[in-house]
Amino acid sequence: MSLADLDWRVIGEETRPGPMTMALEAAAAETVAAGGPATVRVYTWPDTLSLGYGQDPDTIDWAFCEREDVGVTRRPTGGGAIYHDSVADISYGIIAPADAVPGDLMECYEQFCEPVLDAFERMGVDASFADDERSAVHQPACYLRQLHPAHDIVGPDGRKLSGNAQYRQKNAVIQHGSLSVSLRPDRHCGCFTADPDSERFTERVGAIDEYTDIDRAEAVETLRSTLAEWVDASAGSWTDDELARAREHAKEKYDADEWIRRLP
Repeated sequence: MSLADLDWRVIGEETRPGPMTMALEAAAAETVAAGGPATVRVYTWPDTLSLGYGQDPDTIDWAFCEREDVGVTRRPTGGGAIYHDSVADISYGIIAPADAVPGDLMECYEQFCEPVLDAFERMGVDASFADDERSAVHQPACYLRQLHPAHDIVGPDGRKLSGNAQYRQKNAVIQHGSLSVSLRPDRHCGCFTADPDSERFTERVGAIDEYTDIDRAEAVETLRSTLAEWVDASAGSWTDDELARAREHAKEKYDADEWIRRLP
């Protein structure tokens, strides 16, 4: 079996609370593991901080997040926390059966990042995988961690444009990632107790609107259409059953303090 053999659906841009955003991935993994369609999706978070799986909650400025109305959840993937801005960020997800993708993690990243790199090219951005492992600026912040050539995508000046991560669940592979459309460094850095320097953030992180003249809506549609063409996906939507299961996952896990604030 290969990706081309699968029945794919594409779910266009939507915005849901952070816990539901992650819970829908879990529901989609259950769907594809049971023989249902594979999924590519594009989505926007409401202003949300997503903690990495092993994140220490003491690195987060909870008062800042509450004061600035930044929601908080925890991802099933590793890495540091990421501030997802409702305007400055676009995210995507790919959910496929595990037996349709390479067993080697690096090969799987290369395959799943192909449409992301193609989307950057269509937007007019010369993007590529990072070619070296640049040292960390602030370890708790994902975009300021050490750059990794396997899954970090950078612009022509070497600044990080996109972070990508994978996990496996219920015989499915899930990859999700974020693309920076623009930057709000003060808001991103304010989510952390150490208050990393905003100027150093902009030295490490780039954004689409710094490299090309494209508005956010066009960038979103470019990413959606590129993902859809990559696997010849038909327009789709969540089923009532998936939404119900996702609400349960959100309640029991992604919106629960025991999950969000747990110690690594």
